[in-house]
Amino acid sequence: MQKARLEAFSDGVLAIIITIMVLELHIPRGGDFAALQPLAPLFLCYVLSFVYVGIYWNNHHHMLHAVRRISGGALWANLHLLFWLSLLPVVTGWMGTNDFSALPTALYGVVLLMSGAAYLILSRVLIAAEGDESLLAKAIGSDSKGKLSLLVYTLAIPIAFWNRWVSQGAYVLVALMWLVPDRRIERLFTGTPDHGIDG
Repeated sequence: MQKARLEAFSDGVLAIIITIMVLELHIPRGGDFAALQPLAPLFLCYVLSFVYVGIYWNNHHHMLHAVRRISGGALWANLHLLFWLSLLPVVTGWMGTNDFSALPTALYGVVLLMSGAAYLILSRVLIAAEGDESLLAKAIGSDSKGKLSLLVYTLAIPIAFWNRWVSQGAYVLVALMWLVPDRRIERLFTGTPDHGIDG
């Protein structure tokens, strides 16, 4: 099964997710800086979610670049990932319009956790179709960075009810950890050694 349709569909869904999120930023009433103040929490949430969508788009592109074919299971695993990412606009808007209160912050973490788990499942399904000696399997390795991200989300969710800012800091920390594109797949294509890095 060719991967072009899956890539095109995924790109379209991610573009729609970003569009829906930006539509939550309503035009300010007034022409001074005071008019922007009510939008600040929502704008900060939008920036964080935009970065997360960009990270998933970037890594999704690299992951699919490393595979030759797509199985039926991979189609469903990809839809599973897109389902959780499609909830980002809802939790982004809810968290931003409620000044980062505890429950929306925790639910934001749940969506991040489930998106990360869905991405991990997709990678494993693709590796199962390609084989343990495939380019993708070699590039991902044990995926310690992905597993660490899931652990941080899992801890940040209940912490939101104790201190929402610690949870927000954890979400930003994971985003920063992934902000630099993952070079493992590119290294394998170019033949550059990865010096034992297993992200």
